[in-house]
Amino acid sequence: MKSDAVKKGMATAPQRSLFNALGFTKEELERPLVGIVSSYNEIVPGHMNIDKIVEAVKKGVLMGGGTPIEFPAIAVCDGIAMGHTGMKYSLVTRDLICDSTECMALAHQFDALVMIPNCDKNVPGLLMAAARVNVPTIFVSGGPMLAGHVRGKKTSLSTMFEAVGAHAAGKMTEEEVDEYVCNACPTCGSCSGMFTANSMNCLTEAIGMGLKGNGSIPAVYSQRLALAKHAGMQVMELYRQDIRPRDIMTADAFKNALAVDMALGCSTNTMLHLPAIAHEAGVEINPAMANAVSEKTPNLCHLAPAGNTYMEEFNEAGGVYAVMNELSKKNLLNLDLITCTGKTVGDNIKGCEIRDTNCIRPVSDPFMESGGIAALSGNIAPDTCVVKKSAVLPEMMVHEGPARVFDSEEDAIAAIKGGKIVPGDVVVIRYEGPKGGPGMREMLNPTSVIEGMGLGSSVALITDGRFSGASRGASIGHVSPEAALGGPIALVEEGDIIAIDIPNLSINVKVSDEELAKRKEAWTPREPKVKTGYLARYASLVTSADKGAILDHTK
Repeated sequence: MKSDAVKKGMATAPQRSLFNALGFTKEELERPLVGIVSSYNEIVPGHMNIDKIVEAVKKGVLMGGGTPIEFPAIAVCDGIAMGHTGMKYSLVTRDLICDSTECMALAHQFDALVMIPNCDKNVPGLLMAAARVNVPTIFVSGGPMLAGHVRGKKTSLSTMFEAVGAHAAGKMTEEEVDEYVCNACPTCGSCSGMFTANSMNCLTEAIGMGLKGNGSIPAVYSQRLALAKHAGMQVMELYRQDIRPRDIMTADAFKNALAVDMALGCSTNTMLHLPAIAHEAGVEINPAMANAVSEKTPNLCHLAPAGNTYMEEFNEAGGVYAVMNELSKKNLLNLDLITCTGKTVGDNIKGCEIRDTNCIRPVSDPFMESGGIAALSGNIAPDTCVVKKSAVLPEMMVHEGPARVFDSEEDAIAAIKGGKIVPGDVVVIRYEGPKGGPGMREMLNPTSVIEGMGLGSSVALITDGRFSGASRGASIGHVSPEAALGGPIALVEEGDIIAIDIPNLSINVKVSDEELAKRKEAWTPREPKVKTGYLARYASLVTSADKGAILDHTK
């Protein structure tokens, strides 16, 4: 046992005295020590129930013959952090979570780990840590929120942000907005659509690190407690069989995850997180690979914000395994890969048929013949940018219009709410990338205000920042290189014509190469927005969005 380093032999007598201080018995220390990484807190709705999940996991570990020992991981609520300085601290926590979990796991020599995340950066941060630490590990999330209900219509957090735009446009009263406030997010859990948290929890199943239902069983269902117990029992099987994260998270497993990503129409944030997780597992993923997978993978789901179905319906329709079984009918998955069940992908998904074709389409009748995410490139984004094309209206798939240029999210929101953005415009928000932000803020506020004001069918938005999974419309993010590095987005001027062609994967500013070169010569780097604390250190190490915004520790 790895934990023998802290509990066996005369040399570990001091360590054993400290276990004694914790109340551990000799019998407990003779078993494998299993770290239970709890993301419980009282500020994130997706995490307020995790204490119950932890207790269920502990019971499973005990039933499986291990000794569970809990330690914490942090998490930021992106919704609460949205639209102010707090959003600079969202993406950056992914690496803090990974680093701190590595520290705890290796400092205390755990034999195995159960990761219990739920929200946006928490899931990829712990997946990164799992790959880095590489002891037998399984994931069980806190589960998605149920959809809200207002006047007979289902709602989610994205409805709330769009309501703010509708109020600014005079389309909703304050009393009507308050009705949504009280009903849009009715339970604990990760927000109820295919936003980033649920996207990543579903992809945890697809990549083989979570049991069936990890991404879809609602947080308030007792079935999730049963899932947690099974996860606790199963981690002990993984320990006995010595199946480790890097045995599961192989290059082919990431290709499976990309295919499921495209079929589900996941958040564009997956194009930041999958490359970062893969990097920790010694695998490379890039936007070109994502496009290659997307080209041959049909989009089978239009969950909110792309459509009007939610995670509870997705769960009832068969969830991730039903989608994977459907993709297997076109030979789009590698079925021979080992997973956390101890069985192969093919064994896991056998017989998992779609139970509601309104929610999950069959491969013979997809929403789109290609995947839900696309990486575009052109003279404004030579190293690519990304769009959730499954959430783009048909009339906005090809768009051309004048650039309305803003050097911060706040300036853009003020202009949109002030009625200064008109149909046909292309809103450009720059100096919000990983380094320039710093922290690459999500732009749910401006995209939602655009939708709420009725401009979603006529206005595009591009940024070197990123988008919430709740964003919809022609919202194009991760423009690389970012403005802070002197990328071409920094050279765009007010009124330049920007041409977007999503079907042909292109995005260009209609300015000659000579003119762009002249502007580049005149460009000077901006002073860093933050010069102290964690954000300054992050900005000094972070790489571009097209590389997953990973930290370059060689600097």
